[in-house]
Amino acid sequence: MDNIILSLILVTPLAGALLVLLLPDRGKLPAWIALLTALATFAFTLHLPAHFDYAHPQFQFVQNIPWIASPAIRYHVAVDGLSLWLVVLTGLLAPIGVLASWKTIQTRSKVFYSLFLVQQTAMLGVFVSLDLMLYYGFWELSLVPMAILIAMYGRGITENGGPKAALRFFLYTFIPSAPLLVAILWLYAKTHTFDFQFLQSSIYYGKLPAEALCWASVAFLIAFAVKVPVLGLHGWLPDTFSEAPVAMGMVVAGKLGLYSLIRFHVGLFPVQARQAAPWLIALAAVGVLYGALLALVQKDFWKLLAYGTLSSLSFCTLGIYGFTLTGLDGSVFQTLNEGIIGAALFVLFGILYDRFGTSQIPTFGGLAQRTPMLVTLFVISSLAMIGLPMLNGFIGEFLVLSSTFTGVSRSWAAAATLGVILSAAYMLTLVQKIFYGPPSSAVTTNPTPNSLLDLNMREKLVLYSLATLMLVMGLCPNLFLSAIESETREAIGWANLRPFVAPDCIHHNCKMSISVTSSGGQK
Repeated sequence: MDNIILSLILVTPLAGALLVLLLPDRGKLPAWIALLTALATFAFTLHLPAHFDYAHPQFQFVQNIPWIASPAIRYHVAVDGLSLWLVVLTGLLAPIGVLASWKTIQTRSKVFYSLFLVQQTAMLGVFVSLDLMLYYGFWELSLVPMAILIAMYGRGITENGGPKAALRFFLYTFIPSAPLLVAILWLYAKTHTFDFQFLQSSIYYGKLPAEALCWASVAFLIAFAVKVPVLGLHGWLPDTFSEAPVAMGMVVAGKLGLYSLIRFHVGLFPVQARQAAPWLIALAAVGVLYGALLALVQKDFWKLLAYGTLSSLSFCTLGIYGFTLTGLDGSVFQTLNEGIIGAALFVLFGILYDRFGTSQIPTFGGLAQRTPMLVTLFVISSLAMIGLPMLNGFIGEFLVLSSTFTGVSRSWAAAATLGVILSAAYMLTLVQKIFYGPPSSAVTTNPTPNSLLDLNMREKLVLYSLATLMLVMGLCPNLFLSAIESETREAIGWANLRPFVAPDCIHHNCKMSISVTSSGGQK
């Protein structure tokens, strides 16, 4: 099973998408097929942490098969501590996305669920690919279903509308991929391989020209930074959050870009990544404040969530480019947090939008008495996003902030800490305006019975599952950090050791043993 598990994880959503297309579009049949497919995929992903060898961290469940002879493209897939939980998270969000779309997707459901499952395959492929051309194929594939679904199923509540928001998203994320492809092809021309591990070794030992490597690293960085997004490259985010269906909105930002920054930017170009680090740290710290301040003044809760996400993801960038072990651990953990908390908030906002047909915060008020379960789950998710101790958001933010304060810059750490305070301000203000205070006319005149306004069983299943994960990750973070740290320790080791490798060692390709301290220093 270990030898084929990753192929099963990749093929299952594709098979489900094909089945959805072949069967008639009758009632809930496409939704049921998509749900069963997503549950099967999630079950396969659980095989990975259950059989992962935590004592010997390395790439595991490897499949490395020749695919195309010239150029030499291989079907090379594997997972390690960095990608393990991201694969499981992607598997978890798939059935949640289907359940969140159960009532909202009423027309052309075959197209929606088939594209949704293709999107799952693309995302999973990004996390497991170790051949750069295979990775690039999955990376590009992930853009197409997302853009189509935003165009076809957008809510149409922004001035740009669904098609325009989809076009903006596609152009923002597709255009930077062209230099990425050129950089990948240049690496192949110099080394005659797309294999990540071989390329990493070649770059590490100085076998490629440094000036050209600088330009290649910039191409990789921009492509990934747009997808995160990093401050200044986030122009697609607000309209995409406003228009994207709930199932797609919960996966559009963060995970793919942050994983790629760690694996393929820091992992392949440690020297160049260190040179770019001061600029990226500054952008991240300012991004935390910028996103929080804009979220504080929003009147539309989709845009509030978009800018709040920008602020939260900036913490991840700050942790990555601080080049400390603790910060990188916190960054990966925060990426998982963002996936879970963001999914819960998207579902909750989707419920409010479906019940009342608006996302304007001033039209709400006094909902707490009519929707006690909804307000309970909303408060838990909001507190997790703020970073309340005992919930998962606290762990990631604490690790990043503490490592930034002790190992990077106290000034930037103070700026990011102010962003945490502002996040509490905009999330608690949102809770107060929607659920407490005087009831608005839209709420008091709504004829829907309280029992139908509050959560139904399907929504409870989704939100209770996510809330339980928030608590488990907050109380038992080492369940996840034990695997994460095995890879981050190696990433920090490559980045920290490279400038100190002796010329003789480079010449003879010596292998040096290193250990890394919690603050990122080396022994």
